[in-house]
Amino acid sequence: MSRQSKGARLYKRRARFKGRKLISQAVWIIRDGKNDFATGCIGSPTETKPPKEAEQALADYIARKYQPARRHRDIEEIDCADVLSIYFSDVGEPGDQFEIGARIGRLNEFWGGKTLSGVNAQTCAAYVRHRGNKGGARRDLETLRAAINHHAKEGLHRGAVRVSLPPRGESRDRWLTRKEAAAMLWHCWRYREKQTIHSGASKGSAVFTDKRPLRHVARFILIGLYTGTRAGAIAAASPYPETGRSFVDLDHGIFYRKPIGKRATKKRQTPAPIPPRLLTHLRRWKARKLMATCFVEFNGKPVASVKRGFQSAVRLAGLPGRVTPHTLRHTAATWLMQRGVPTWEAAGFLGMSPEVLQDTYGHHHPDHLQGAALAIGQKSRYVSGVESVVDLATTDNQNKKPNDIWSEWQDLNLRPLRPERSALPG
Repeated sequence: MSRQSKGARLYKRRARFKGRKLISQAVWIIRDGKNDFATGCIGSPTETKPPKEAEQALADYIARKYQPARRHRDIEEIDCADVLSIYFSDVGEPGDQFEIGARIGRLNEFWGGKTLSGVNAQTCAAYVRHRGNKGGARRDLETLRAAINHHAKEGLHRGAVRVSLPPRGESRDRWLTRKEAAAMLWHCWRYREKQTIHSGASKGSAVFTDKRPLRHVARFILIGLYTGTRAGAIAAASPYPETGRSFVDLDHGIFYRKPIGKRATKKRQTPAPIPPRLLTHLRRWKARKLMATCFVEFNGKPVASVKRGFQSAVRLAGLPGRVTPHTLRHTAATWLMQRGVPTWEAAGFLGMSPEVLQDTYGHHHPDHLQGAALAIGQKSRYVSGVESVVDLATTDNQNKKPNDIWSEWQDLNLRPLRPERSALPG
C-alpha cells in the first residue's frame, strides 16, 4: 500500500557541494508529494524556521493550485490537508492570508497524510510536542478545529471529530512604565544603521550611516500606546479608505480598526476616537509625506510584522522580561485603569469586553476593592449604598408612600450632580 501524501509543506533543501566548491545554495521549497516548487527564498545554515516570504509563497500555492474534492464522505476517507485547504479558500480574509497560511503550512507538516479519523487527543498531544511551543501549538490547533468545524458545517463529512487543545497559558501582566516606553521611543528614533567597510584603508571597521531603520517601529509604538490597538490593525492603518486596511479618519479623529471589507470577529475591532496628541502626529506624518499608504512603513512599503524591529528596540532599551508588540495593548489598558477611567468606557475604547478588562487589569484601578480595604480597619459596620437607601425609608415617617421616599432620596443624593452646582470650571 502506497503512503499518502503529506500535502503541500515547506522544506529546506540543503546546499550541495562538489568537493569544496558550492554548486547550489540551501533554499526553501514547497514540497507537494513528489513535486517541488521554488519559493525564491535562500536558506542559511543556522536557519531552522522558514522565513515569512516562504510561508507567504506556501499560502499562495495552496490558494492557487490545490482544489480538493467537495463531497459528502466518511472521515476515514478525508485527508486533513483537504480540510485545511477548503478552510483557507473559503474563510480566509485578505488581511488573514499570511497568518492562516503560515499555520496551515505548519499543520500540514504534521497532519499531512493523516485522515480526519486520526485526529484525536493522542495525536493532538503529539502535535504539541512536535511544535515545542504550547502557546503556538494551541493557536495552530484552534485553526485545525475551525477548519474541521467549517468542513462539517458545509456538510462535507460524516462523523464527529474532536480537536484536543492544550491548557491556555496564564495571562501576561507585563506592561511598560512611562520611562520604559520613552526609552524605546528614544532608541527607535535615534538609532542609526551600522555598516562594515569592505575595502580601502579602513577595511573591516564599522561606521554609522544616515539610515534610521527603526523609525517605523517608533510610529508603531506611539499608535499602540495611545490606542491599545492590536498589532495587525496598527500595521494596516492608513489615512486612505482601502479594502483590507484599517481606516484612520484624520478629519473626524476616528480610528476604524476593523479593515474595510473584513467580516467582524470576536477580536472586537471597534472604532475609537483618536487621542488629540496622537492625532497631531498622524496629521503631521501625512502632511510631510513621511508615509505613502500606511502609517507604519519600511522603505516606503507597508509592513506585515514589526517583530524583528520591535525586539531590536527592546534590546537597545535594555528592558527586562518578555516584551512583545502585544505588550503595548497591555500597557494601554493598564494606564487607563491606573488613571481611574470607568471600566465600561476603557473597555469600549480598547475594544474588549468589560469582563476581560476587569478580570485582567481591574486590580490597577485606584478604586479596586477600596471599600473593603477601608472597612477592614473600622469598628463600625460597613454600610453599602443599597442599605443607605433602605435606611432612609425606615427612619422617616412610616406613613410616607414609596414614591415620596424615593423622591426625597433623589433630592438629597442627586442634586449636587446638577450642572449649576458642579465643581467644573464655568
